[in-house]
Amino acid sequence: MRRTSSRTEPRLVAVAGTVLGALVASGCAAMPDSGGITRVELSQGSADKNLQARVYPMAPGKGAKPGELVTGFLDAVTADEGYETARKYLTENAAATWNPDAGIQVLAATTIKAGQDVSDTATTASATVTGQMVATVDEKHSYLPVAGQNNNVASDFTLVREKDGEWRIDRLPPGVIMNQTNFRNSFRQVERFFYTAPDPSAAPTGNTGQEVLIADPIYLRRRIDPLTSAARALVAGPSTWLSPVVRTAFPAGTTVDKVVIDDSRVAHVQLGGTDLGEPMACRRMASQLFYTLADQGKGQVERLELKGPRGSCTASRTDVPATGPGALSGPMPVQLYYQRADNGALMVTDDARTGDPVHGVLGKPQPGGAAQQGVIAISRDGLRAAVISADAHQLYSVPLQDSTVAMPEPVLSSPGKTADKDNGLASPSWDGRGDLWVVDRNPQAQRVVTVRGNKAYTVPVEGLTGQTVQGLKISSDGARAALVVKTPGLGTTSLMFGLVVHGGTPEAPTVKITSLRRAAPSLTEVTSVTWAEADQLLVLGKEADRTPQLYYISTDGSQSTDSQLQGGDSIGAISAPESRGDTLTPSPPVLAMMADGRVYRLVNNQWREAQFVDKVRSFFYVG
Repeated sequence: MRRTSSRTEPRLVAVAGTVLGALVASGCAAMPDSGGITRVELSQGSADKNLQARVYPMAPGKGAKPGELVTGFLDAVTADEGYETARKYLTENAAATWNPDAGIQVLAATTIKAGQDVSDTATTASATVTGQMVATVDEKHSYLPVAGQNNNVASDFTLVREKDGEWRIDRLPPGVIMNQTNFRNSFRQVERFFYTAPDPSAAPTGNTGQEVLIADPIYLRRRIDPLTSAARALVAGPSTWLSPVVRTAFPAGTTVDKVVIDDSRVAHVQLGGTDLGEPMACRRMASQLFYTLADQGKGQVERLELKGPRGSCTASRTDVPATGPGALSGPMPVQLYYQRADNGALMVTDDARTGDPVHGVLGKPQPGGAAQQGVIAISRDGLRAAVISADAHQLYSVPLQDSTVAMPEPVLSSPGKTADKDNGLASPSWDGRGDLWVVDRNPQAQRVVTVRGNKAYTVPVEGLTGQTVQGLKISSDGARAALVVKTPGLGTTSLMFGLVVHGGTPEAPTVKITSLRRAAPSLTEVTSVTWAEADQLLVLGKEADRTPQLYYISTDGSQSTDSQLQGGDSIGAISAPESRGDTLTPSPPVLAMMADGRVYRLVNNQWREAQFVDKVRSFFYVG
């Protein structure tokens, strides 16, 4: 569940007057593992944040010209009443056949070009709406940003003069056209939740087959019965993109009457078209609905009562926390790990204690007094550490237990022998099912690898079209991966999301990353990525000819200009934990390390120095 669920959209972090260094080699804190120094300026593009202007529709004016009529129509579709007034701009036939739910074209701005001036005797006219497309929203309400800068589109409208002499639109594109400002004012991102699909290769024991809820972000009208709309969108099924890796408890044909919230913060939902007589099936549906409504209800939903033609049940956060969003993100309270700068020992701390050495060999001072390992990542359960060697050619999976007195044999070796910073192993990352992921950047055999137990498996990445994976962060549910990919010849890096599809058997598992989609297409250089929530990333990147900034980016690829956070000077590393959806406890803070070794935590949008007993070399949350 989003850290920013109390806000209307994800946050954009603009770090002002800050020197941003490469994120140090710190496990989950950085991806890739090196980079340059650059100065950051405050973004000026956030003037449209938190728009809440209510839009009242106006019917067509008497004697309106064709261009004026199209302008009025585009304004009317943004009104907070549905599309009743917008249909008054259409002929009777067009009003009956136009489907506003067919999708949305989101343009940076809209320009209306009317045809030649019409004479008093003309019976037909035309107009064209042009603009640069920045995103689309499909019929399932899923948002997709559009990559590139030259996405100019043109949509044609045909108008006719009716018997009363008034012009009306007779032919128009399906769906709706909006500029970015109107879209942000009229729509808001909400999340519906679906269960992870079963993994046929999972072992019969352990959490490798554990089912958890995954957020599927969509955009719905802000002020037109948003809770009922969200419930109806949920029972309609997942987005086309996410559907291969999720399942729903709602049978086809399920309908929602209306969502009503009483004074006790209980949401009452009446379903049709499905039988709720089987208790387990009812509870599974209720859990999906509860998290969908609670995530966007701003604290107004604490419990859900679900009723149908036969049967009823309830749901709340305390019922089945093992399946809640982010349930595999790690134990509570959240642990923070760090390496001591003086001797390389790996330490663990939380709000209740100062730093203690981890169990086993990694908690001991390293030979030579300085840290000899490269990047480290801690498993979600806190029982193992993934360690990349200092030369980036070996990967170790090290138990954090007292009986581990020496480094084990590596579970993976990269054949590359060069010391180039862009070669070798990078970005170790754990999902919540115990699988370890890493990128081998060996230029002769670049690949993504997953390690289950002590066996390594190459993971095909479908749809790269010549690009190479430079870094990867896996989500705690194990169903989605964030990839930093490099475009050959251009030297640019971009961010993509992919689905993780498992197959095979426990004895012969298979896995692939597929359905790649571009995220935040305006970013031309991505330096660091970490999962900051179960449904969004914290990304350090920059747009063309601009300085780096920090962004929260949703899994639908959208970034927001919602609210700015204060920055600090000389940031060298940053890390954030995934939160859990089954608790109202505030998420642990984002942490940042400065070039001088001091660590800061973000509190109420301000960086405040965090006190450690030891001088810190690197730090990271689990994952």
